[in-house]
Amino acid sequence: MNPHSGRRARTTAAATGLAAVLLAAFPGIATAAGENLPPLQPSVDTLTVDWTKACSDEPVHVPRAPELRAVVEDTTEDNQEGETNGAGAQFEAWWTDTDGAEQRRTHTSGTVHSPITQLWRTPDDLPADTVVSWHVRAVDAEGATSPWSDEAPGTTCRFVIDTVSPEPATIVSEQYPDDDSGWHDGVGVYGSFTFDSPSEDVVEYVYSVLGSTPKRVRPEEPGGPVTVRWMPERSGPHFLEVAAVDRAGRRSSQTTHWMRVAEGRAPVAHWTLADPAGADGAAAKAGPSARAEDGVVFGAPAPSRTGLTSTVTLDGRGNSYLTPDAPATDTAGTFALSAWVRPAATGTAMTAASQDAADGTSAFTLGLRPAEGSAATWAFRYGATTLTGGSASAGGWAHLTGLYDSEDDTLRLYVNGKEVASGTGVAPVSAPGAFQIGRARGEGGARWQGEVGDVRVWDRVVPREEIEKLGSRPAELAAAWDIERTDDGVIPDRDGDEPLTLHGGAGFYTPDYDACFEDPECVEFPEGALDGDDHLALDGADDYAATRGPVVDTADSYSVGLRVRFADTTPDRPMTLLSQGGAGSDAFTVRYDPAASEWQLIVTHGSAPGAARTVVAGPGAPRSYSDDVVVVYDDSEGRVTLYAEGEAVATAEFNASWSAPGPLQIGRGHTADGGWGEYFHGGADTVRVFSGALTASQVRSFAHLS
Repeated sequence: MNPHSGRRARTTAAATGLAAVLLAAFPGIATAAGENLPPLQPSVDTLTVDWTKACSDEPVHVPRAPELRAVVEDTTEDNQEGETNGAGAQFEAWWTDTDGAEQRRTHTSGTVHSPITQLWRTPDDLPADTVVSWHVRAVDAEGATSPWSDEAPGTTCRFVIDTVSPEPATIVSEQYPDDDSGWHDGVGVYGSFTFDSPSEDVVEYVYSVLGSTPKRVRPEEPGGPVTVRWMPERSGPHFLEVAAVDRAGRRSSQTTHWMRVAEGRAPVAHWTLADPAGADGAAAKAGPSARAEDGVVFGAPAPSRTGLTSTVTLDGRGNSYLTPDAPATDTAGTFALSAWVRPAATGTAMTAASQDAADGTSAFTLGLRPAEGSAATWAFRYGATTLTGGSASAGGWAHLTGLYDSEDDTLRLYVNGKEVASGTGVAPVSAPGAFQIGRARGEGGARWQGEVGDVRVWDRVVPREEIEKLGSRPAELAAAWDIERTDDGVIPDRDGDEPLTLHGGAGFYTPDYDACFEDPECVEFPEGALDGDDHLALDGADDYAATRGPVVDTADSYSVGLRVRFADTTPDRPMTLLSQGGAGSDAFTVRYDPAASEWQLIVTHGSAPGAARTVVAGPGAPRSYSDDVVVVYDDSEGRVTLYAEGEAVATAEFNASWSAPGPLQIGRGHTADGGWGEYFHGGADTVRVFSGALTASQVRSFAHLS
């Protein structure tokens, strides 16, 4: 029997009087005309302390007098048609004080439609460090009550108020100590940090590094220490903050651990492959030198905008590889490798780098895989896991990075500094054999055909930011024409070595503000120049401007743009703004087609007559004052994008296959019959040409880049 049942008759009598008051206060609550059945016993499963802590006969700890909650429900079996049921809650809490006397507090809620969650904010005079028991029962509008929640099959709930916060945690790290002895370990190297508080009731630690989103970790036993692992992604001063949390949810004051993180360790093996033509091996900036077989040709071109001076060409045959005849790293632990590569073809699988395993295969391979019906992809295989991603094109440079992190068994593939694939749960693979450049074991030959340069291997994690820098080829301004009036029909570029020559009577527009000021009958004030004092004026019949030769390599990444004003915002025919090509076709053409109300970019897949074309088009219309139009080809992503007024109007997958030998044309392009046409009628200014792909944010300010 419940020890408090002796009080139930008195409580029920009091509740009957309370019910009359509640019925007057809640007239919408109806009761049955016949026998009134008691409400349902509250389920222990619905009882909580401070929302999150469930009812338990083992006391739960709270930091202050808590809020108790319970779901109460009246029975519907005694309802007449159209009646609703309602229920309130009677809470009781009791404890034994220091003199051995029982103390008790109660609370009765109002009766409302049920089922409903009722709550009681317990009074502030509840004692700390004392076991407080509590239960609850439901009461209906007639004053009938349910059994208490701790009657069978229930249980009595208990809590303890803990008003003392835990002691601050200590932090100990061997790799990254808080001292003044210098710089420790480095970027990409994990360190262990042990948190420990003298307080025996600590159940959690909350920590963050450099103010990042806090993380939580729990010790195996209350009051025990806990160790976490953390890896810095950049060098410099760092701080780690930790707070201990006890079982009541109280936090200690914060402990701050200062550390100075060193630069990341240099590669354990590094071959630039920029050795002079005729060399019989590759010198190493780190690790052993690599011997070169007869099929290796030094002195090959290097990717532009990288700082590399040359690479090696491999022809894909049996003697076309380099090796140090030794392993470059322990592949069972964390490692990374990278290389600049340019495939001569993409129809077969090829390996740029690998390391031999003991079973006659390779533990890992970094290279490319052909894809049926689509562009080839880059690939990083480690053990039984293969990651693929990005678009591989013949003749296009790419920077590849493969990373295995043994700390979390994660495999990652990066192309040109961007992560394109990842995998988790990857088991370590041991490879005690030699590192290979240009071939792999067990890959069906899989030899590289094309160029390879700057091969690096690390025995640490290389963070994303570092990989981005390694694989970055920022766009560089190749030519810029700030078009202003000249007398000889030749417009110099900014550096003075790439003139833009006017043809067909092309001239300049210079607004004559003074004439309008002097003419009292002047009604229409002249429009300003597109940029500066003048801009190029083209009549749409035979006017155009052109360079002496090609300005960009259209087989590589490039960005070309200009500012234009249409003479008529509703032109009656297609007009070409920009083009560059060969004798009878264009590698790219930027035009506007009024019939389709589209900005269009047309790129060709070869210089031969009838070569396939890709049309990239987006809706739009010329504006009355000016339009900035930019085309961006990103060879590394195999994508071409057309921008108008800083916004991408259309984009498509495209892999360039030829370098246009002809000059850059302003205001005309090749037509279907191979002749010139679609002359532009309007103004042109601020022509910019970049080697490399501009980012979307750079396109918005292309005219101001230098």
